[in-house]
Amino acid sequence: MSEKNREGKRTAREKLAVEREKQKSADRRRRALIVGGAVVAVLGLAAVIGVVAANAGKDDESEASGPVVAPSGAQGKDGLAIPVGKDSAKSTLTVWEDFRCPACKSFETRYRPVIHELTEAGELKVDYHLVTLIDGNMSGTGSRNAANAAACAQDAGKYPAYHDVLFDNQPPEVDDAYADNDKLIELAGKVDGLDTPAFRKCVQNGTHNGWVAKSHQAFNKGGFSGTPTVLFKGENIYQDRAMTPAKLKKMVLEANKG
Repeated sequence: MSEKNREGKRTAREKLAVEREKQKSADRRRRALIVGGAVVAVLGLAAVIGVVAANAGKDDESEASGPVVAPSGAQGKDGLAIPVGKDSAKSTLTVWEDFRCPACKSFETRYRPVIHELTEAGELKVDYHLVTLIDGNMSGTGSRNAANAAACAQDAGKYPAYHDVLFDNQPPEVDDAYADNDKLIELAGKVDGLDTPAFRKCVQNGTHNGWVAKSHQAFNKGGFSGTPTVLFKGENIYQDRAMTPAKLKKMVLEANKG
């Protein structure tokens, strides 16, 4: 092979090596850009989530730091419980609920008959605490507005019936229908004597919004895992997979004998 041919092949190999190195460098830059972009996207998402969470907390804090107007007859620490049943009842059920919460509706649908039976018989008192968990998780104000309207119904002595109407007509979790005060007033028409000028004003003005925010803060401070939280003698019976309405009734009646 001539010296000229050998020189030509060596040059070709060198050019190929240079091109391969250029390609490797380009690949490294592309991978770096992809990784960098992913990191920026993750950090950006985290920042957005952080802002949303921070703003949600600020909303609760700002409302709770405003006028806290408890509904008529509210009881318990800081007047955050709406009682249903006779004060003379020996047993108390403490329920933390959100009117947008599907699991809360399931609990109410299943346990309502026995709870009504026991409260009407004077065997049980139920302390209802209202929570705005879904507003924070799904965004919106339906949990808060519905809770305020329920507190307005308590002012009118109509809480139990309106409470049941709100769960019976609960919209899908992603639908913030209860943010519409007109909807809440419309549902009040299903409760005899509730749709009055005083009730409408209370709903439209958000009279009890600060109280609702205070209630939600108490829920957070309580360290509860979610709604509904249903406490009987300090135990969350909703987490008992073996719990049934019949078992709850038996527990209450046996506790009242002791």
